[in-house]
Amino acid sequence: YRPWGSYTVLEKGDRYKIKRIKVYPGEALSLQMHYHRSEHWIVVKGTAKVVLENDKEIKEYFVHENESMYVPKATKHRLINPDKVPCEIIEVQVGEYVEEDDIIRFEDDYGRD
Repeated sequence: YRPWGSYTVLEKGDRYKIKRIKVYPGEALSLQMHYHRSEHWIVVKGTAKVVLENDKEIKEYFVHENESMYVPKATKHRLINPDKVPCEIIEVQVGEYVEEDDIIRFEDDYGRD
């Protein structure tokens, strides 16, 4: 469990990991990036506000049930639940390293490094 919700690892292999992530209403994951993996998010319940940043621009997307978003490796990103119901997504991580210590946080609402 995390301050923003919870996640469960559904399956893991050498170069991939699949998670079910639940984000509480009004909560957000940290603005972060990964050097060694990309992520694909599929919304299965609720709405996700996805923020993607690069050196040139910041883009925001609203992703609804049965829609998805691709987050390339080394891209700053954040997932926010703007809704009044929990948001649930399936996250597929793919890369040469898919462990939790490949998270570089830039902003975090909960004071984590």
